[in-house]
Amino acid sequence: MPERLSTGVEVLDRELSGGLPAGSVVAYQSPPASQGELLLYELTRPRPTLYLTTDRTEDTVADAFEETRAPTGSPDIRYVSGEDPLDAVRRAFRSAGEGTTVIVDPIDGLERTSRGRYETVLNELANHMQNTGSIAILHCLSGSHTPMLRETTQHMADVVLDLRTEVKSGVIENRLAVTKFRGGRVPSETIKMDLTERVRVDTSRDIA
Repeated sequence: MPERLSTGVEVLDRELSGGLPAGSVVAYQSPPASQGELLLYELTRPRPTLYLTTDRTEDTVADAFEETRAPTGSPDIRYVSGEDPLDAVRRAFRSAGEGTTVIVDPIDGLERTSRGRYETVLNELANHMQNTGSIAILHCLSGSHTPMLRETTQHMADVVLDLRTEVKSGVIENRLAVTKFRGGRVPSETIKMDLTERVRVDTSRDIA
């Protein structure tokens, strides 16, 4: 059985029976108008992290880490874009060493490229994660304009996390579902989360 690696978020580790298997590729879906980035930030805490930003600049992401009150690590932040984002991301993750967390935020631009090339890069990413005992987190923005290759991302990922945000009776409610866990157990219930300043379990009662 692959070694389990902590996500840095206690409640998520508990639901995943100790964490994510080393070598996993995770698709993490969250609404763009949510506090979903807090989970990404806390995922950098347990081990060295290569944070590949495909839209915001390195300085913008670094400022966000500096300003957040969530517990984080000190990721290596790199801006990857240009005419061939697939090749840029491929060259970047190949530099990740043993036991690294690789975050691609967001993956949406890559999902609008050639299916064949995209699948090849995802397979190379999965192989590199397996060979180095690392974890990759692909941040997928959910919404009405989902990229054409989102289903490819979901299919090829080992784990799919889906954050859903709703406003009920004037209160923001966030629920995280583990909808896919290849080789593991999918929790039967969603995790209700408080994402005000950091990732916490929301202990407030549901009101019908």
